Amino acid sequence: MPLNELIPVLQTAIGPVILISGIGALLLSMNHRLGRIIDRSRNLVDLRRTASEKRLLRIELQLGILWRRARILQKAITLAVTTALLAVTIVIVLFIGTLLVLPISVVIVILFSACLACLAASLGFYLKDINLSLRALAHELDQE
Repeated sequence: MPLNELIPVLQTAIGPVILISGIGALLLSMNHRLGRIIDRSRNLVDLRRTASEKRLLRIELQLGILWRRARILQKAITLAVTTALLAVTIVIVLFIGTLLVLPISVVIVILFSACLACLAASLGFYLKDINLSLRALAHELDQE
């Protein structure tokens, strides 16, 4: 393949590669939040063993909220990883399509649309986790 044919493909591939980089940063944030949820849950489980009955009810409520948040973040992370995998697939299809001179426009449009849909859903779950954590904090502050 001549270099003059490869350069436009490389330029086109930059968009999905930048998306992959952004998804990586998003995944770092999501995994950090999930790690904090897991750490807090472990601490609460330890506290549950020695807690009074009144405190035990609050711990159980917090554990329930943390479990919901963990499941929400799991969905967000899964969708973010799917977004990155779709972006990688776009780059691969671009190069294979160019190398084998295949009509790939429809495939690229479908992959990119799926990629953006997964990203939007992932961000939606991420926002849901943030809102749930703020509601949990407000609930805890009301009980103090």
